[in-house]
Amino acid sequence: MATSTTVRRQARAVRLGPRSLTALTLVSAVGVAGFGWPFLAPPGSRLGAHAQDAPWLFAGLLVLLVAVVAAAISESGLGPKAVAMLGVLAATGAALRPVGAGTAGIEPMFFLMVLSGRVLGPGFGFVLGSVTMFASALLTGGVGPWLPFQMLAMGWFAMGAGLLPGPDRLRGRAELAMLAGYGFLAAFAYGTVMNMAGWPFMSALASNVAFDPHAPVAANLARFVAYCVATSLGWDLGRAVVTVVLTLVLGPAVLRALRRATRRAAFETPVTFESPRQ
Repeated sequence: MATSTTVRRQARAVRLGPRSLTALTLVSAVGVAGFGWPFLAPPGSRLGAHAQDAPWLFAGLLVLLVAVVAAAISESGLGPKAVAMLGVLAATGAALRPVGAGTAGIEPMFFLMVLSGRVLGPGFGFVLGSVTMFASALLTGGVGPWLPFQMLAMGWFAMGAGLLPGPDRLRGRAELAMLAGYGFLAAFAYGTVMNMAGWPFMSALASNVAFDPHAPVAANLARFVAYCVATSLGWDLGRAVVTVVLTLVLGPAVLRALRRATRRAAFETPVTFESPRQ
C-alpha cells in the first residue's frame, strides 16, 4: 500500500508584507552605509571630519527601526498570542544577556535568537532581535548612540536564521548542525559589524589600528582587521562557541517547545464556528 507524507507548513507570527519589506530595505540600506562608510568614502573625504555627527545618524536609524517594527506588526495583524510570544521571548533574551557579563563571549541570548528566528520566521526574527536588544539595553543601562546599531545587527542576526533553507522539512541532527554553523558564523559577523560602528571614532594618533580618513581603503581595511584581532577576536570566538554548544545541547528541546507553542497559537488559522451535529 502506498503511503504519502504530508509536510505541514510552519506558521509565521509576523509575515513581511510590502510596507514592512520597504521599511526593512530602507533601514538596512542606511545601516549598511552607517556601518561601512569608512570603506565607501574616498580617502580624504569630508565625512571623516564629521565623525562627531554620528549620534544624529544613530538617532535616525532608531526612528527607522521603530518604523520597521510598527509596519511589520500593523501589516501582519499581529494578534494577542503573537504579541504574548514576542514579549516572553524578548524578556527571556533580555534576561539572558547580562548572564556572564564581563566574561569573554558568554552571551547565551544569541542561541535563543537563532532558534526563535528559525521557528517563527524572518519577520518575527527581525522584530524579536530588535526588541530584545532594546529591552536588554534598558535592563542593563546600555542605552547610548550605539543602541540603534545593536538593534539593527541583532535584527539581522535573528532574521537570517529565519531565512535558512528547509523550514518545513529539515529536522533532527541536520537541522541542528545547520543552526549551529549559522550561529557560529553569525556570532562573528555580529561582532565584526559592531566593531565597524565604533572603530572609525578612535583617534588615529592613539593607535596604528585606528581609522585614518586620509589612508586608502586597502590600508584602512588592514587596520580594521588588526583592530578586530587585537580587541574582539577572543570575545567573538567565545560568543560563537557558546552559541554552538547551547544550540546542540538545548536546541532539540527549545525547538520542540517553540514549534508546539506555534502550533497551539495557530497564528494564521482564521477563527471559525462549527454548528453542532444533529
